[in-house]
Amino acid sequence: MSWIAAYLASGLVVGLLAGLLGIGGGLTLVPVLSALLAAQAVASSHVLHLALGTAMAAVLFTGASSAREHHRLGSVDWAVVKQLGPAMALGTLLSSLASDMLPQRALSLAFAAIAAVAATQMWIGRKPAATRGLPGAAGLWSVGVGIGVVCGLVSAGGTFMTLPFMLWCGVPMRTAIGTAAALGLPVAAFGTAGYVISGWGVGGLPAGTVGFVLLPALVPVVLASMAMAPLGARLSHRLPVATLRRIFALVLYALAAKMALAYA
Repeated sequence: MSWIAAYLASGLVVGLLAGLLGIGGGLTLVPVLSALLAAQAVASSHVLHLALGTAMAAVLFTGASSAREHHRLGSVDWAVVKQLGPAMALGTLLSSLASDMLPQRALSLAFAAIAAVAATQMWIGRKPAATRGLPGAAGLWSVGVGIGVVCGLVSAGGTFMTLPFMLWCGVPMRTAIGTAAALGLPVAAFGTAGYVISGWGVGGLPAGTVGFVLLPALVPVVLASMAMAPLGARLSHRLPVATLRRIFALVLYALAAKMALAYA
């Protein structure tokens, strides 16, 4: 029961951050799940793969709850979602299918490096040039595939890259948060499929797994996070934009440090 309580608590935090910052939950969940699974001595040779797969599956549910509330608040640009979403989904599927071929240390350090770079960009918060806007269809497709590949490798909905990208292109902060939340849905769907397929038939996994998705961890996390995400979304429309930027950056720095130290 203590482990279920830990998963529920994790879900509450993840859900709040998902709604507040548009994060689907993968970024915040991967380090937490890695620590919890390691403490339980669950499949030590596949701890990070299970954390990545389970976190990606959680993004699908938590992100849906967050995106729904942001849509209700009018902060989702669905035109951008339709252009970036399919490309991100394709990139995510390709990289998640190859996840079992990459060592855990490499995945962890890649996660840390990418999160740190994104955090620095958010913390600096430079205003884009007045003439800058989103690229055309070909440019968005290329960016989307690239972001999707990274999302599949580190099991994230992509907010830590799509949000800084949209801000750099002049998209307003709250619209960028809501749109990033919606973009996490196709990424999560294809990414989860990839982790299920890549982990199918792998030996030594615990009971209750579907590929690299651990259901006994997924269910309590999702129940708690889906309940909390709408509250976070409403809070994002009340806090100053500068505060949202700093919170996002600090969360990313903390996660980068955690994952870097885990496999240093």
